[in-house]
This record gives sequence, C-alpha cells and structure tokens, in this order.
Amino acid sequence: MVTMKRGLLHQGFMTGQLLVAMPQMRDARFTRTVIYLCAHTDDGAMGLIVNRLVGALTFPDLLSQLGIDGGNESEHIRIRSGGPVETGRGFVLHSTDYVDDATLQVGGEIGLTATLDILKDIAEGHGPRRALLALGYAGWGPGQLDAEMQANAWLNVPADEEIVFDDNLDNKWERSIGKLGVNLTTLSGEIGHA
Repeated sequence: MVTMKRGLLHQGFMTGQLLVAMPQMRDARFTRTVIYLCAHTDDGAMGLIVNRLVGALTFPDLLSQLGIDGGNESEHIRIRSGGPVETGRGFVLHSTDYVDDATLQVGGEIGLTATLDILKDIAEGHGPRRALLALGYAGWGPGQLDAEMQANAWLNVPADEEIVFDDNLDNKWERSIGKLGVNLTTLSGEIGHA
C-alpha cells in the first residue's frame, strides 16, 4: 500500500496519469477499466476506477447514511466503484479549486480528499467545480504495477479533466485509448508486439 503524505504527492513514475486496461485483461475486476493513478512510488501505487458505478447507491442515500443533510447540489452525483480494496472507504477526486488541509494535490488540476467535510461542502453547494466520489480503491504493492505494465496488462495515458470527471462512462475506456491514437484491433497482449 502506498503511504501518502499531506500536500503534493510525489510526482515520479505515473502519478496523475490514467491506467487503461488492455483488451485481454483477465482479472474481471479490471476488465475495460480506466483508473486515475493517485500515487505511484517505490512503495507501490494507488488509484481510483473512474468508469464504473457502485450499484444502486445514490449520493443522497450515502449522505443520509452519514447523517449529512443533502441539498439539490448532490442529486446529480453518481458514486463510482473505485476498486476492490477497502470498498467501504470513500474518496473524492476533484478539481483543485477546492483545497482543504486534508487534500492531497495529485497534479496541478486534480486533488484527492477523503474527509466528511468535502461531502458536506458538496451537499451545501460549496464543493469543487468538478468531483467524483469513489468507494474503494485499486492498490498495488512495491513493483507490482510495474510488473503488470511490463506484462502488457495496462496502458498509461495522460489524464485530462474531461475523461476523469465526465459522466459518460459507456465509452470512457475507448476514449482513453483513443488519446494514444491507437486502433483497438491492433493491440496485442504479447510483449514487444503491437
């Protein structure tokens, strides 16, 4: 598990990029996923799946469970399934127009906050301009993601706000791969082949 410190995350490796599952991904938990990589260091990696929803749970339902009064601002927020690790834990990935003491600035334009305060602020209409709430996360131990990259399980793609935050989940995977200018039919799972 990656240890994250307050402030700006270590900007080495692939932090702040998208991981896109290759078409031949065998792990059903990650088939056709797009993951925003919040941290990638020598200690491991942590990211949030941005193109899968959590069943029928709505943001107003979640606020009610947490005892937070929700306003009209919260009705449009769809909760993502951030990954298979700690699925009861919530994370808000958001634009950096909102920053508090608990916000980890992943890159110049995207922050990560995992407190109730941000949920209250969103419910009251004082939250970030763009945000997504994810339950759970995807995590890799030291060297694990690097090995999966070398085995052609993932592509890394530069992130942009539109792909990260928009609600068009149906083609987010295709759009992410498209950023590379690659035709899906030419992708191969064999190392060293296109």
